[in-house]
Amino acid sequence: MKWKQLLLIVAVSAVSAVSSVWIYGKYGHKQSVFTQSSEVKVPANYSGYLDNVSNAGEPVDFTKAASAAVPAVVHIKTKIPAKKISNELPRNRNNIDDWFNQFFNFGPQIQPEQRASGSGVIISDDGYIVTNNHVVSDGAQGVADEITVTLNSKKTFKAKVIGRDPSTDIAVLKIDGTGFPFLLYGNSDNVKLGQWVLAIGYPLSLETTVTAGIVSAKGRNIGINSRQSQTPIESFIQTDAAVNQGNSGGALINTDGQMIGINSAILAPSGTYAGYSFAIPVNLVKKIVNDLIKFGDVKRPYLGIVVAEDKFDAGDGAHIGQVAKDGAAAEIGLQKGDIITKINDANISSWAELQGTVASYNTGDKVKITYKRDNKEYTAIATLKSKVGTMDEIATTSLGDKLGAQLETLDKKKAQQYGIDGGVVVRKIKEGGPFSRTRMQDGFIITSVDGQDVTSIEELTRVLVQLDGTIKLEGIYPGYDGTYTYPLNLDDE
Repeated sequence: MKWKQLLLIVAVSAVSAVSSVWIYGKYGHKQSVFTQSSEVKVPANYSGYLDNVSNAGEPVDFTKAASAAVPAVVHIKTKIPAKKISNELPRNRNNIDDWFNQFFNFGPQIQPEQRASGSGVIISDDGYIVTNNHVVSDGAQGVADEITVTLNSKKTFKAKVIGRDPSTDIAVLKIDGTGFPFLLYGNSDNVKLGQWVLAIGYPLSLETTVTAGIVSAKGRNIGINSRQSQTPIESFIQTDAAVNQGNSGGALINTDGQMIGINSAILAPSGTYAGYSFAIPVNLVKKIVNDLIKFGDVKRPYLGIVVAEDKFDAGDGAHIGQVAKDGAAAEIGLQKGDIITKINDANISSWAELQGTVASYNTGDKVKITYKRDNKEYTAIATLKSKVGTMDEIATTSLGDKLGAQLETLDKKKAQQYGIDGGVVVRKIKEGGPFSRTRMQDGFIITSVDGQDVTSIEELTRVLVQLDGTIKLEGIYPGYDGTYTYPLNLDDE
């Protein structure tokens, strides 16, 4: 009896369970089921993410790109010997001056030896190397006295500077030899947000280091080049690839192993990597490098426009505030209030992107400009010029009158002879003028104002217009060691 009862109970339980599942499947869950019809269309703004579904989820292989690039990235080391920095007057001195300077410690001071390191990229088999200007700079007007390049193979070479451009923070070096590994240029105009990139360099004096990240933003301006130039050009590629001190001048490459940028800066409140790094777009690098190799300086093209106030980072294009009457922009009819949105095939979302894009072309190049006016879109072909236009021309004689001196731009050959980029020569100081109230003497060459380099009268004027109060003029006297500093109160003019 017990077995029959047990079998009966099992049978009843099985029937109940099956019945319950059938009833729930037929009636109980219909209201909670969601199905998407196969006929639903993908929204038009879905960014084409599903265009290549077959490739979705495939791992990205960095090994080939890294293997191709690492041999072409070099370690750059610089040395600046100890120097005597003097604030003494070079002439017209007497015993009272000597006693006064010694008593108040105004005599020569010694700047200790300085050593630094960075990275660079070989761009030709005969040894041309691109790096950052700040990697090889001596922190003043010239370059480090000794520059050594070490390849990934551990071979070491002495390098010479072919040319520098502080405005873009680019410098070109040369080492002797042939058959060097080199990187191929990519196209930074084709760089997309979110794409994988690799940063290669020698951070923190480590050996060759490769880090990976994505492109976080394009056309970034962080104001860092203004430290070494009063005409800075910044349109950085921003990435989250880890970059630290020593990475400067190294390569930013894509997954095909092509160089798309030169790593230049980080935002680092603590002095080390804090999440974002910035690279100079390779299209701009190519232009600067070619000019430095061919001419020794940069032949910069201009449109002849000025940004509208408070519209530098507008996001919808480059807003025009002023137009030079004889510039390239004026010739095609651009006006104040127009918004440039594209140069050839490169989209322009900000003034920084416009600067970087135009700077990558040559004087005389014809470019198609797309712009908006009254919400309507227009296109025109402009021929880039070598000068901004009359909007930026300066009456140099009026500056001399204001400062109380005869001024002239230092000859380029003499600048090379003195080991500086350029400057403004103070030919004759007039009695009663602002310069006469300093201890400055005739023949002084002004090379910087409040830390901003000055290589011509035009640049000196642009800098002084932006300043007031007491400023600091720095420069040299030909034939005398060290740099000299003079305070000048602009309010006394």
